[in-house]
Amino acid sequence: MDKGKDVRVTVILECTSCVRNSVDKVSRGISRYSTQKNRHNTPNRLELKKFCPYCYKHSIHGEIKK
Repeated sequence: MDKGKDVRVTVILECTSCVRNSVDKVSRGISRYSTQKNRHNTPNRLELKKFCPYCYKHSIHGEIKK
């Protein structure tokens, strides 16, 4: 059997507000989550609202490249 591209891929989600604020200030860290997505159902980049322990609030986490 030929192993083509997997339908389910593991992606990394990174906090968008921590990335923007780290340019100005000394950052304590950047919140990252790993999850899976289905390539056929979600072909574009994934964005989920998750809790960021560094911002102490729920913020949008976007998909980044590995």
